[in-house]
This record gives sequence, C-alpha cells and structure tokens, in this order.
Amino acid sequence: MKIDDYIELYKKGGYIKEMRKHVGHAPIMTCACGVIIENDKGEILLQKRQDNGCWAIIGGGMEMGETFEETIRRETMEESGLSLGKLEVFQLYSGKDRIIEYPNGDICFGPGIVFITREYEGDIVNDPEEVMEHKFFKKNELPENLNEYDKRIILEWAERQ
Repeated sequence: MKIDDYIELYKKGGYIKEMRKHVGHAPIMTCACGVIIENDKGEILLQKRQDNGCWAIIGGGMEMGETFEETIRRETMEESGLSLGKLEVFQLYSGKDRIIEYPNGDICFGPGIVFITREYEGDIVNDPEEVMEHKFFKKNELPENLNEYDKRIILEWAERQ
C-alpha cells in the first residue's frame, strides 16, 4: 500500500481503531488535540463523557495526514456540532500525565496541543457515542468530577482568567 492508501483507510476506520486491531490494549502513542471554547461570559464549554461520566474539554486523536487545526475542527464538529472560528494556541502538553488508560483498558500516550477560541457557531448537538451533555461553566463553579486527563488543562484555564 502507498501512503495515500493508508490515509484513506484511516479516515474511514480511524487510525486508533486500526492500530487496536493489531496491538489490543497495549500502549500506543497518539497525538491529541483539544479546545477550550469560551462564551461571551468567559465561561468554558465542557462535555460530560459517555465512557467515564466525567467532564472534559472537546478533543481527540489526530488522524493520519491531518493538521492540528483540522483535527480539532473535525473533533469539535463530531462531538458538539459546533464550527470553530479563529483558534489560538493555549498550551502544548507532554509528559507522564499524558498517559491515559481508558475504561475499556486501552492505554495511550497522547502528547498534544490545546487551542482556545471565543469564536464558534451552531447549535450544540451531543454525539451519543461519546457525549452525555455539554454545559458552560464559570471558572469558580467548575464541576468536581473533571476528567483526570483534562483536569490540569481546565484548572490552568481557570487560573489564567
């Protein structure tokens, strides 16, 4: 197969899903992209995840051939139905706290980039496979059950305000 063939294959089935067919739950390295979406009141949009019931930012893994911005725009549309406007880099993340074990036993090391935006449009629609609900939170009224992988990001956002 040629590179373009792999890109098309992974776009259809998802790179991580394809890798899991070969390695099972063993650790794999991925590139993660996330976004902090703020409304005009300075509140952060969080999503309650289906897999663990915790609150997190919108985000996900990069597919073969995507740019960082393409990844987060796609993930945001898939998970929330929102289109994003101008994106700024919020922070780059790497290190041991980027190792995550999912409830199904999959392990990933996902260093990545988190963007921030105040520009978005559309009506929020929850992806029933991944998201229970979306809600905006004030920095001093964040939910207690933050997703462990996103907790540092969300708290850094709240401290910067």
